[in-house]
Amino acid sequence: MSAAPRFDAHLHLQDSRLQPHLDAIVVELRRLGITRWGVNGTGESDWPEVARLAERYPEVLPCYGLHPWFVTDRSDHWEETLAEFLSNLDARAIAVGEIGLDKWIRHHDIDDQEHVFRRQLRLAQDAGLPAVIHCLKAWGRLRDVLQSDWNSENEAFLLHSFGGPAEMIPDFAELGGYFSFSGYFLHERKANVLDSFRRIPRDRILIETDAPDMALPESREIHPLTAIDGERLNHPANLIAVYQGLAEVLEISVETLAAEVAANFERFYHPPPL
Repeated sequence: MSAAPRFDAHLHLQDSRLQPHLDAIVVELRRLGITRWGVNGTGESDWPEVARLAERYPEVLPCYGLHPWFVTDRSDHWEETLAEFLSNLDARAIAVGEIGLDKWIRHHDIDDQEHVFRRQLRLAQDAGLPAVIHCLKAWGRLRDVLQSDWNSENEAFLLHSFGGPAEMIPDFAELGGYFSFSGYFLHERKANVLDSFRRIPRDRILIETDAPDMALPESREIHPLTAIDGERLNHPANLIAVYQGLAEVLEISVETLAAEVAANFERFYHPPPL
């Protein structure tokens, strides 16, 4: 039996810090059998680059969304622009993301974030697309919005790098939620998150790098990468180590996990054939 392919549910391959290394990164991802890359845009400034990557690399699954960190930078026509990217035939969106709510950032306006978030949930459902959601310190409010604005019978949503309260897992799962695990959670201080992933239904788990951020502990890193200015970056090929780390947490084999995640990924994203 051949090994199951690996899938990165969420990363930012369009990030300028990765551009000097992009060709080498793609070669390595292909060599390792990492066959699908969920590349998430964060705002009007990077949606065109996500589209270019999708046109250049068939493995890229483009996602377009206005991240809560950047809602204050939006133009007056952001929603119309996003709708155009979602309907782009040359780089058709696979999801609306990265979108969400964040009360962790300084000087946040959660009401404005929620307004933008609700509009994007509507765009996702109108387009028949899943949503990729970012949330920090706003879990109750997120649940309330999803309960009122999300039709789980039509599409699912992904809580990327899920670090929310374990007791809310059943609520989000019932609403159609999937939960992605990043290598950052393998740091010792994140033991509570590991406990949460032991409680998540296995048919709702995805795996991500969030590259170039959310780096693994250095002891687990298998593909070191340094930016031009010396900053330590998370290489997308570290996904292999994330699979290994989560398999250890769940006490199952890596191949069992890979097969389950492959099925979950196909069910969530419905990617077109390569």
